Amino acid sequence: MAQSGDETYRMTEVERIKLSVMQLSTDELAELRRWFIEYDAARWDEQIENDVCAGKLDALAQTALRHFDAGNFHEP
Repeated sequence: MAQSGDETYRMTEVERIKLSVMQLSTDELAELRRWFIEYDAARWDEQIENDVCAGKLDALAQTALRHFDAGNFHEP
C-alpha cells in the first residue's frame, strides 16, 4: 500500500502481477508466455463449449446451414 497525501493507494492484483512479470528473466518470461497461451486457449475452449451447451450458438448455426443449403458458400 502506498500513500499519496490523504489518499491510500492499494495495488490491484493485476498491477502486482505486472510488476512480478517485469522482474522475470528472459527464460522465465518465455515459459510464462507458453503457459499463458495454453491456459488462455483452454479457457476459450471451455467458454465456447459452455456457449454451445447453453444454445447460444444455435441461431448462428441455423443461419449457416440455411446459407449452405441455398448454395451460398465457397471453398476456401
